[in-house]
Amino acid sequence: MNPPKVEFILQTLLNTINDAITIVDSNGIVTHWNRAAEDLYNIPASEIVGKRISDFRWNSLMIAQILAGGRPIRQAYHEPRPGTHVLVNTSPIMSGQEVVGAISSEQDVTKLVRLGNELFVTTSQLRTLEEEITRYAPQDDPFHRIKGNAPAITQAIRISRRVAATDATVLISGESGVGKELFAHAIHRASTRSQNTFIAINCGAIPAALFESELFGYQGGAFTSADRRGKPGKLELAHKGTLFLDEVGELPLEMQVKLLRVLQERQFFRVGGTEPVHVDVRIIAATNRNLEDRIAEGAFREDLYYRLNVVSVEIPPLRERIEDIPELIQLFAREMSLLHGKPAPEFEPEVIVAFMNYSWPGNIRQLRNVIERLVILTEGDSIRREHLPSSVQSPRLNGVSIAEKHSSPSDEHNGLDSELQQIQNALRTTYGNKAAAAKLLKISRGTLYNKMRKYSLT
Repeated sequence: MNPPKVEFILQTLLNTINDAITIVDSNGIVTHWNRAAEDLYNIPASEIVGKRISDFRWNSLMIAQILAGGRPIRQAYHEPRPGTHVLVNTSPIMSGQEVVGAISSEQDVTKLVRLGNELFVTTSQLRTLEEEITRYAPQDDPFHRIKGNAPAITQAIRISRRVAATDATVLISGESGVGKELFAHAIHRASTRSQNTFIAINCGAIPAALFESELFGYQGGAFTSADRRGKPGKLELAHKGTLFLDEVGELPLEMQVKLLRVLQERQFFRVGGTEPVHVDVRIIAATNRNLEDRIAEGAFREDLYYRLNVVSVEIPPLRERIEDIPELIQLFAREMSLLHGKPAPEFEPEVIVAFMNYSWPGNIRQLRNVIERLVILTEGDSIRREHLPSSVQSPRLNGVSIAEKHSSPSDEHNGLDSELQQIQNALRTTYGNKAAAAKLLKISRGTLYNKMRKYSLT
C-alpha cells in the first residue's frame, strides 16, 4: 500500500488547523490558503492561490519584509476588517541560508476581544454596585481589594481566608508586583489580631549592618550616637499583631539564625540588651525568589524555610490570569480618574488585546502604573494603541483589508492613494526596511531612495 502523498498530507493538516494559514514562495506567489483563511477573509482559495500576494494589497502581513529580511514576526495585532481581530505569527521558509518562501498563521481573537469589552463594561457596572453596597455594609471584606476570578488567584484567596483565622505562619510567594503585601494585609485584617498593629519590613532594602537593630531594636547606650533611651524594633512594635517580612529570601544568613530563634522561643534580646523581650507576633513572610533554590545555593537556611512555610500561598503572575486584565483595567482607570480629577477613559479593542498579549514582567504594579500614566497624559476620552508605552505595544500590522481587492500600489490608474501615501504606507508596513518597501512597491531600491528624497522622507 502506497503512503499518501506529502501534498495531500499538508493540505489535510492545513484544513485541520483552526488558524488561518497562508504560504507563499520566494516570489510572493500564494501556494497554500486553508479553509480558516477562506472563512476569515471571505476569499476562496481558487481566487488567491497561484497569484501574487501583493495583488491583493496584502501589505498587512508584511510578507515582503519576511522575504527580504528573513525576520519572523510574533504575536502582531491586526484588524483585517472592522470588528475582526487577529494575532499574526509569520516566519520565513529557509533552505540553508536562502529564504524560499514564508508562512503566516493568524489566530482569530475576535471573541476574546469582545469578551474583554463585555467584561470591561460589566465590571464598570459591578464597581458602581459594589460602591453602593459598601455604604451600607457593616464591615468590608478584608479580601475585597484583591480582584480577579482566574482559578489561580481564587485558589490563593481561598487558602488565605482559611489560614487567616489561625495563628499559623504564612509564606507568600510570587513575582515582584503581584500583590504579596496586599494579601498579607488582608490576612491580618481577617485574623483575630486585626485590632492590633501590622508592621512591614523589607528584608532586601535594609543594609545588613542595620538590620539587627531594625528588627530587634537596641538598648539605651548601645550606640554612642543613638537615643539614650533605646529604641524598640519591629518585632516589639508588632506585639499582639502581625509582622510582615517582605523579600525574606534576601535576609542575611546571620539574621536568619536569630529570626529562627525568635520563632522557636518567642523571645529575643535587643542589641546591647541583657534582658529577654517576650513577644506574641504572627509572622507572614513573602518572597519573589525560589527559596528551595536559595537553600541549594547555601544562601537560605533549610530549618528557617520549614518554620516559615507552614502554609504556602502562591500568587500567580498577571500573564497567567489574563482573563482578569479587563477588570483590573477598569478598576485602576476609575481609581486614577478620581485621584487626578479626570474623566474615566474608554479603551479601544486593540488596547485590550495589547494588554492581554503583553507578558507584564512587573505584574499588577506595572499595569497600575501604565493605567495611571495613560489617565494623566492622554487627551480626550479614548485610549488608543499609540497612547501606550512602546514596551507594552505589540506589533501592529498596518494596511487595508484584503477582503477588498485593489491593484498593486504602483498602478498609476488606481487613484486610491497618492504616491507619497503609498511610500509612507510601504515604509510603515515594513518598519522602515527600505529593501522590503521597494519590493512591496515593485520599484527598485534606487528609485525608492530618489522618491524619498523628493518628498523629504528620512
